[in-house]
Amino acid sequence: MKQKESFKLGDREFIFEIGNLALQANGSVTVRCGGTVVLATAVASQQKSDLDYFPLQVEYVERLYAGGKIKGSRWVKREGKPSDEVILNARVIDRSIRPLFPKDFKNEVQVVVTVLSVDHENDPVDLALLAVPAALHLSDIPWQGPIGAVRVGGKDESFFVNPTEQEKEFSDLDLVVATSKEGVVMLEAGALQVEEERFLAAIEFGKKEGEKVIEFLESLRRKYGKEKMAYEPVYPSPQLIEKVDKLVGSKLEKVIGDLVKKDKGEKKVGEEAFAALAELGEEAKEAMEEEDGKLVKMAVEAIFKKKLRKKILQGKRPGGRGMEEIRPFRAEVGLLPRTHGSAVFQRGFTKALTVTTLGTPSLKQLIESPEGEETKRYMHHYFMPPYASGETGRIGWPGRREIGHGALAERALIPVLPSEEKFPYTIRVVSEIVSSNGSTSMASVCGSTLSLMDAGVPISAPVAGISIGLVKEGKDYVLLTDIAGIEDFNGDMDFKVAGTAKGITAVQVDIKIAGLPFAVVKEAIFRAKKAREEILAVMTATISQPRAKISQYAPKVEVFKIDPLKIGEVIGPGGKTIRRLIEQSGCDINIEDDGKVSVSGLDEASVKKVSEAIKGLTRDIKVGEEFVGEVKRLQPFGAFVEILPGKEGLLHVSRLGSSFLRHPKEVLAVGDKVRVRVREIDELGRVNLELAQPLTNKKKPSPFKSHLRPRFAPRFSPRKRR
Repeated sequence: MKQKESFKLGDREFIFEIGNLALQANGSVTVRCGGTVVLATAVASQQKSDLDYFPLQVEYVERLYAGGKIKGSRWVKREGKPSDEVILNARVIDRSIRPLFPKDFKNEVQVVVTVLSVDHENDPVDLALLAVPAALHLSDIPWQGPIGAVRVGGKDESFFVNPTEQEKEFSDLDLVVATSKEGVVMLEAGALQVEEERFLAAIEFGKKEGEKVIEFLESLRRKYGKEKMAYEPVYPSPQLIEKVDKLVGSKLEKVIGDLVKKDKGEKKVGEEAFAALAELGEEAKEAMEEEDGKLVKMAVEAIFKKKLRKKILQGKRPGGRGMEEIRPFRAEVGLLPRTHGSAVFQRGFTKALTVTTLGTPSLKQLIESPEGEETKRYMHHYFMPPYASGETGRIGWPGRREIGHGALAERALIPVLPSEEKFPYTIRVVSEIVSSNGSTSMASVCGSTLSLMDAGVPISAPVAGISIGLVKEGKDYVLLTDIAGIEDFNGDMDFKVAGTAKGITAVQVDIKIAGLPFAVVKEAIFRAKKAREEILAVMTATISQPRAKISQYAPKVEVFKIDPLKIGEVIGPGGKTIRRLIEQSGCDINIEDDGKVSVSGLDEASVKKVSEAIKGLTRDIKVGEEFVGEVKRLQPFGAFVEILPGKEGLLHVSRLGSSFLRHPKEVLAVGDKVRVRVREIDELGRVNLELAQPLTNKKKPSPFKSHLRPRFAPRFSPRKRR
């Protein structure tokens, strides 16, 4: 039976409907705000999975009917594969709910969000962040929620919750805060160089708003919630762990002792540790044949993790680094000879090769969604092939992780990019992760800055990024600056912060525990600031400012506006004028309906020449203006002179001199240059000309004078009279 409850957040009302649509799902909720409606469902399998990880799948499904749209493709009208934006929306939801599933729960869980209606004012993702926790909390799936997930916008010192599309336009902050009763669960943000203190104030604001959501979801569960299902834990028992510890615990202590030695090579640390774990796992499995071999190996890994975390809490870190010490890092630019910009950023065994390509404005990416169509002029794509981690594997289209890392780097750089008016290029940056050992997304941010500067993109400030890790047991915790792979795998947090010397441009936080106390969040933010400043110093020493000129291999672009009513004059009859301009110059010309013109080509002089020709062609001609024009056609009544590209005026035969002329050919030929003045522009817009200075060439022989006798001359001489 359908139940309806309402909840107010900020100044808007959110209506929750339970038991209305997906009746066979473990949990389902429809949320509506204004004209935006989303359906969230959660389903769990009855059997546990044999996978080594928790099989959670989150899908965010956009239907074009939600916005009253039909797909623009001529042939395919179904929705295609998920766009990057759709995948990013699913990732935000996934990262918000994943930490609160029990560690020993291995049943497959699928969460599906379907966007049913959009009103172009309320963001459906914000509704999904409310609907999914509600569906999970009301279901019988053993999820340890609820959470309060809200979006925070900001301007100056004020903040607002779940901003509308109009409010987002003037906001300098776009922050998603997900909180549980324990603390912060997930952060995702883009910001226009927001200072750390203000960013923390925004998190506090979001946390308070999230507490209201948690309170409402708890009231829903008390009314409509199902009893949580029983499940078979997939985790070694305390008794088995104790047995395994007695068997291989001392050997694991030795492995960890070697790990935390100073001056231990980073690569060696990871290789030795994982090799030793595999060897000890096999040893314990063979010695305990009566036990489940898989659980025995899991016990070895659990003991290793516990002992390593204990060492870290004692101040001993893998590789012997200090808690705030960054691995050795370096930067290099201008590696590739024919690309428009290239750079390498390396931090330890994490290394990113980043390449920038500049294109014309017409190469913007077109994005189709229920809200309509939009374009992107800056794209960052991230690729991490298997060899980056010394493995073999599938190479194909990027996965969700790669799309997410690319989007994070893209978001970090957007605030410092020049406006399209200042730099009229489409920009694509690609990060090739050629070696990976922790925080490759932040290496991509650093590499992107270097590559853009090498390409001559006039960014307003360099951007750097760093990741802060965490090991927490009870109230004791320690933060780790610049986490390596082994610390990420055995730690509790990956707190990525990117920004300039002035402030934060992007944040992404993933955790593996129930929540982060605000004190930990605050300390991580300022720890990241200190590390970022250190990295920026090395980056700016490599290249201090963007190159003065773009690459000779990049297209040269000039963008300007003309009167939309004069677009036809540039096109010409049947496209004749614009085709001639393109053929003669080799440039590409694009004209939009609003009169925006972009001219591009590899030769800068040709681009300028064509641009000036179009500007001249579309400008208003005034009576009295003088031009040096070219004679294009001759007619008995006058000469047609091209005064601007594609623009001709008539120089009447009576205006060619003081003496009478039967035909302009007597004094002019096609191709002659003459200086003319605009005498008149008639009501039809036709231009009539006169000579601005007398013709200097001699009078040409008249084509009408013949060397033969006159037409009416007698054929024979008259006879003489006798």
